[in-house]
Amino acid sequence: MSAASTLALRVLSTLIREDVLGLRTRGLLVAMDDGPWIQLELGGRLLAVAVAADNFQAEYGARRPLLEVNGTELTTLDDILAVLRELADPEDRGGYDTFADECRQTLATMELHDEVQGDVLAGLAERYGDDPTDWTGLGGSLAFDTLAAFLDHPVYPTARGRIGLTSAQVRAYTPEFHPTFQLRWVAVPGPAKADWPEWWPTTADIGLPELTDHTTLPIHPLTEVVDGILGPIPYLDVVPTLSTRTVAVVQDPRFHLKLPLATATLGARNRRTIKAGVLVDGAAGERLMHEVIAHEPRFLTTILNADEQMYYESGHELFAVLLRRYPEDLDDALVVPLAAFAAQAPSGRRVIDHLADRFYEGNVLDLYDAFVTLLLDWQTTLFGYGIALESHQQNTSVIFDRVDGVTRIRLLYKDNDGLRINRQRCADRGEFTDPRMFGDDDRALTDLFTTITVHLCTASLAFALADKDMLGILRTRLTEAIDRLGPDGASLRADLLDADRLPVKAMVTAGTLLSKQRSGAADINKHYTTGPNYLRLAQ
Repeated sequence: MSAASTLALRVLSTLIREDVLGLRTRGLLVAMDDGPWIQLELGGRLLAVAVAADNFQAEYGARRPLLEVNGTELTTLDDILAVLRELADPEDRGGYDTFADECRQTLATMELHDEVQGDVLAGLAERYGDDPTDWTGLGGSLAFDTLAAFLDHPVYPTARGRIGLTSAQVRAYTPEFHPTFQLRWVAVPGPAKADWPEWWPTTADIGLPELTDHTTLPIHPLTEVVDGILGPIPYLDVVPTLSTRTVAVVQDPRFHLKLPLATATLGARNRRTIKAGVLVDGAAGERLMHEVIAHEPRFLTTILNADEQMYYESGHELFAVLLRRYPEDLDDALVVPLAAFAAQAPSGRRVIDHLADRFYEGNVLDLYDAFVTLLLDWQTTLFGYGIALESHQQNTSVIFDRVDGVTRIRLLYKDNDGLRINRQRCADRGEFTDPRMFGDDDRALTDLFTTITVHLCTASLAFALADKDMLGILRTRLTEAIDRLGPDGASLRADLLDADRLPVKAMVTAGTLLSKQRSGAADINKHYTTGPNYLRLAQ
């Protein structure tokens, strides 16, 4: 299927799932000779979409890449979105224009991916080896990021687009091309931090006079300089990670630098800048994780967190830096971002198949069982403390190695700034700056647990692999984990295991189509519609 058809199917399915213009709730399901269609009469026009059963986050998704309007087939997203724009409230039409631009950029990126993916995979095989289970250490983890960058997001249809970047910039700075480039640096007043790594440049290293009363800070090459004295010499080779704005230091991949970018992904309003307080909250979140682990010693050796305590915030969203430091002693282990599990390896097989061959005698279900057992034990334990993490598949890595010939599996987390806390059950709430983190009940926690830990981290893999046995494993392990919580798990059982419908992210609606005032979204990443409870179907 062409990139254009694939994207059209994903966009139409998203519009149905998010009930844009009432497609899901006001549309009529009609049986036709070729299968079911959803029909909706709106503004004197009869809209029709051919659908098929989905059941992941919506009952139905599009099965043909077209919208029928009064019997005429529209096959391009430009034409489809133009009709929907006309039918939308006049106040919302600008959002449809923006989304049409997103779709065009995404299509260009997808076509570029189709053109280069074979060469990129061949280059990774030449650099790291033919078998991805030989891509050990934090340096090898960057190659898995590149594999994952060719996958579509489980929810957002235009996630492969980079709003505002040219084709040349995509090639030069995004993870799917695995490029190496150098950062720009500025000097700002203040002494250098004593615990900067040894490779951190002096003002002389970046081409400025020796300024003992200044320290140097990195700027991404795509970001405008808004403060400090710009050094004329670029410095420090880096490779982009899956998030694009975070880069790994080539000479020591234990260190990552998170830098703001004036672009957006997963929605036009989902800017890749770094607002004041975000790094403060991420550091506080990491400390909170360590506090929980100290009370739950079984996780001391299985749950690892990147050190995110060193950062600089200027107050300007385009001038900040987080120096992320990963744990030691991972050189001989495989550090695989969860987002890469379903990705295509250079062999043409999926990454998870290679992992199963190396560590689970070829049994993918055994690997999945071990992974979800550990992940759900950890996440439900946090829930018992009144905490839910936004630890999606990009922020969660799985560490595989062998100890005395026996497979060992661990989890590695980063970016703990988007969590939700029930202040009635969590005493630690004094170090965070974002008031949206706190509530007085479990509803925000169960929503986040469902949409992140269940939808994105566990169920999306089962649906990507079309493996119903995985859903059975997921429900069993989730039930066991919630049972261990006793009374503290009651809301999670009610809102997740036993609910008729589950919360589903409405990311296109909140991130692009509607303004915050129109959508009512306090946080565009936590704005929800609902979908079927596939866990009950699995039962």
